[in-house]
Amino acid sequence: MAGIAPGRWTHTHEGDLTVFLIGMGINRPWRPDAWLPVFLAMPRMLRELAADPASGFLGYRMTLGRRGPVLVQHWRTVEDVYRYATDTGGGHRPAWTAFNRRARRVPGAVGIWHETYEVARAESVYVDLPIQGLAAATTPRPVVGRLDRAAARLAG
Repeated sequence: MAGIAPGRWTHTHEGDLTVFLIGMGINRPWRPDAWLPVFLAMPRMLRELAADPASGFLGYRMTLGRRGPVLVQHWRTVEDVYRYATDTGGGHRPAWTAFNRRARRVPGAVGIWHETYEVARAESVYVDLPIQGLAAATTPRPVVGRLDRAAARLAG
């Protein structure tokens, strides 16, 4: 079980924090010409962001929803998210343009969504798992002493 962090872990982070959820919905699975390019665009953008510490991107976790993938992304600030989304030299703008072009050609075959949350306080706990989620995006910290209770971790 390589990679397991034994025991209980939480995260520590000072400053701003933004959670950005983004996903795609595969509405017509028989049209991979419409949804596969959308699916393949995200890994390129994630590599681009991970390679640029100045982007404000802290990390992500991917899950699978009923209709397709969902990414939970951690960012420093909402402004960092918006800066990347509107950067004409980054990977997002061409991907967004291509999505819109495909959506006009095959309406309703694939959808995308996102939600943005500015986080004032956050609490986390991970037990006998690899360091992941918010702990991986910020700084992992063992749960000891007063951090034993969720309310104490949320209080800071």
